[in-house]
Amino acid sequence: QVHLVESGGGLVQVGGSLRLSCAVSGRTFSTYAMGWFRQAPGKEREFVATINWTGGRTLYADSVKGRFTISRDNVKNTVYLQMNSLKPEETGVYYCAADYAIGLVTKASKYDYWGQGIQVTVSS
Repeated sequence: QVHLVESGGGLVQVGGSLRLSCAVSGRTFSTYAMGWFRQAPGKEREFVATINWTGGRTLYADSVKGRFTISRDNVKNTVYLQMNSLKPEETGVYYCAADYAIGLVTKASKYDYWGQGIQVTVSS
């Protein structure tokens, strides 16, 4: 079993930054592709970013390109999401997810394990 715990969320002003972390325990972290998703109130969960098992490849939603950075530390068993220039419409619950796959994974249905989610609120 794999257990994921997000941290680093909270309240930030428009244009501000937050760094989310997701600590992973259980099976070998380095064998998993990792992803970040978010869900705004009343909306479906959407893809934000993904990183492959080595950390050498990443992919982002068009809406966050150039502002968000996903990274991972396979020694610390942690994946990060650095979010800059945040916008009010990016308010929501952010989830990290793990998939036992080599490549990049953008579909939520492909992920095997999920964290409990963490609230990010961007205030104007």
